[in-house]
Amino acid sequence: MQRPPHYVLDKIVRVSSWPLFAVVLVFLATGYMMSGEYGFGGLMDAKKALAIHKAMHLPLIALVLVHSLPAMYLAFRRWGWIGTKDKS
Repeated sequence: MQRPPHYVLDKIVRVSSWPLFAVVLVFLATGYMMSGEYGFGGLMDAKKALAIHKAMHLPLIALVLVHSLPAMYLAFRRWGWIGTKDKS
């Protein structure tokens, strides 16, 4: 059985969305824990929250790129902005 041409890119977008969602939640939660807003201040001390928050920068950037670049490519193909060369 032949897979569609962009099967792998679609799988990358779908699989990367769940870890990205988790990292964004942790990133936001630790930011609110550091600032003490919305009742998050009592969940963890600010120093520990800052350490976790700083550790999330690289995974966040990596996951945003891994998720966004294939998604944008697939969207541009779907919209016809790229990949529609005239053969005449």
